[in-house]
Amino acid sequence: MNPGSTTAQASVVTVSGRPRAEEVALLDLARAGDDGAFGDLVEGYRAELRSHCYRMLGSVHDADDALQDALLRAWRKLPGFEGRSSLRSWLYAIATNSALDITRHRSRRELPVSFGPAGAGGADLAAALPDATWLEPFPDRWLADDPPSSPEARYDQRESVELAFIVTLQHLPPRQRAVLILRDVLAFSAVEVSAQLSTSVAAVNSALQRAHAAIRHGLPTESQQSTLRELGDHAVREIAQRYADALERADADALISMLTQDAIWSMPPIPTWFQGHEAIRNFLLDGPLRERWRHQPAFANGQLAIGCYLHDHASNGYVPAVIDVLTLAGDKIAAVTGFLLAETAEREQAVAVPGAEIFARFGLPAALP
Repeated sequence: MNPGSTTAQASVVTVSGRPRAEEVALLDLARAGDDGAFGDLVEGYRAELRSHCYRMLGSVHDADDALQDALLRAWRKLPGFEGRSSLRSWLYAIATNSALDITRHRSRRELPVSFGPAGAGGADLAAALPDATWLEPFPDRWLADDPPSSPEARYDQRESVELAFIVTLQHLPPRQRAVLILRDVLAFSAVEVSAQLSTSVAAVNSALQRAHAAIRHGLPTESQQSTLRELGDHAVREIAQRYADALERADADALISMLTQDAIWSMPPIPTWFQGHEAIRNFLLDGPLRERWRHQPAFANGQLAIGCYLHDHASNGYVPAVIDVLTLAGDKIAAVTGFLLAETAEREQAVAVPGAEIFARFGLPAALP
């Protein structure tokens, strides 16, 4: 069933989970100028719209800006909404165009592997680059309210925020990116997408074909969702525990044994990254394994993640420092993407959002004793 079809609009319950009659009543009140009714009306769509903006922009900060701008535009345009499409389709049109506007003033988001050859290891790291350069991690818990993808969708909600997919999207021209997300992730029809982007169906189909051709060789053969399902919850928890234990014991051998031979370790906003056991071992021994750590498991970008807390001498406690997002290949770790937060990044002359605020997004405590 397409989200904006006549059948979908006539259903008893909307995609937001709200009874159709209740949504119509709220819509009438909002059109009449009731901002409280408007807030209630869009609340059921807020989480999925934020996820959509993140897919478009690769940044939680930019996604929040796009969403706030989109909701303001929707409030202003609401008196002219005539119901020719579903409310959801109309909101996605506004959010997509808001995100496209931001892409005109922002460079694409990257991971360090795009910035040059791998380092040899050791403690000599390049200076941190501005936060606006980097992809940002997205909390799985923010996907909880996303509707399940329809049978027509190629990617489920968690697969569509995996790091490999988001990086690949960032390399598409913005309108191709929008078309691919709207068609393959959200399963809007070509007719709906043409209306959302004010273009023709032929242009939508052409853009989708070009996007498919561009990403064909950019994605891994197996998604992280497939890997996590094959491993099962118990094995995934065991990997998280072994990883945390190795870091806390400063056990380089145990940590290296968990990595694939060509594993990658990167730490945005630091552009330096490492590949292979020898380089990663040298880096770990000269850097992270000299510190004291504690850890909490989490999930980010549809992947296993670890909240890393660094020992703070002043309080003798542990403060948020890094979100490690692990890319698995079977029961091995193929990549560690360590998103450095304020307390850690400042040590490398970087500026970042306060770590406790970012950890809160992932449901992680602000500190550990």
